Amino acid sequence: MKVAVTGGGGFIGRAVVEQLLARGDVVISISRGAYPELNALGARHMQGDIRDTDFMQRACRGCDAVIHTAAKAGGLWGTFKEFYGINVEGTQTVIDACHANDIPRLVFTSSPSVVFDNSPQENINEDHPYPHRYESNYPRTKAIAERLALEANGSRGLLTTSLRPHVVWGPRENQLFPRLLSRAKAGQLVQVGDGTNLVDMTYIDDAARAHLRALDALTEGSPPAGRAYFISQDEPVRLWHWVADLLERLGLPPVKRKIPLGPARVLGALLEGTYRVLRLSGEPRLTRFLATELAVSHYFDISRARADFGYAPRCSMEEGMERTMPYLRELVEQLH
Repeated sequence: MKVAVTGGGGFIGRAVVEQLLARGDVVISISRGAYPELNALGARHMQGDIRDTDFMQRACRGCDAVIHTAAKAGGLWGTFKEFYGINVEGTQTVIDACHANDIPRLVFTSSPSVVFDNSPQENINEDHPYPHRYESNYPRTKAIAERLALEANGSRGLLTTSLRPHVVWGPRENQLFPRLLSRAKAGQLVQVGDGTNLVDMTYIDDAARAHLRALDALTEGSPPAGRAYFISQDEPVRLWHWVADLLERLGLPPVKRKIPLGPARVLGALLEGTYRVLRLSGEPRLTRFLATELAVSHYFDISRARADFGYAPRCSMEEGMERTMPYLRELVEQLH
């Protein structure tokens, strides 16, 4: 099989590329940056913008499937235009490239945040609706993109499905861990909420494996066609206990300060307003969306993924931590 992977140089994308290559597929990796290491692995890496129609149609030519993992990273802050361009316009261009090249299968990488409504989400399934409003442009635009991808199912011979892996982590993760460890080392980490909230996570190898299983199961009349699926380790953790254990293993200072969710959301709103009015660069240390995500439970029922395409996590949370610790120790050593 010849598979194009958008965002092949990213965290999830690269793991998908590696697993496809390992089983003998021909892989076209597509990213904005140059990743010569992917060529060295055996993929054909093509550098370009997924919003470029001509580039995408050329990159996907001759492919049997597309796995679309590319998205605007750093979902806490940014303008709607920035997120819309990559997440929505990029997804439409990928769909158009599938149509232009008669590609029959598309797997879209989404996020559980597309249905996050600021309330605790405890073992919810895919029947949970999209909320009426969003406090972050990342989930807002990912929800639009997911709908585009799922609505394209059945159009011009294209079958589509969407995966929602939650808090994907493991070696090479370069968003969550660097921020978390940097703030912890500086003594700036603050617990939001009472610390009892349960949160699902997804180890990177299992997140990538879910994409391959969904791709293989995506056939005419199959359950995955036109549907979205939650993906996780099915082993929710008490978030702040997990953080405390991580910091202890790495010899970093424990979290000593706490703030209730209400005041944290007020602070997040004030910081958001300050950044907007003063047009400050970077991003606020806290937003309303982040405060709520850190304080309430969000874990998911993955029984449909199990039933429809045989997804089952192979790595326990403890095993994942053991595999990730060497990388985390290197990160800590690099922090100033």
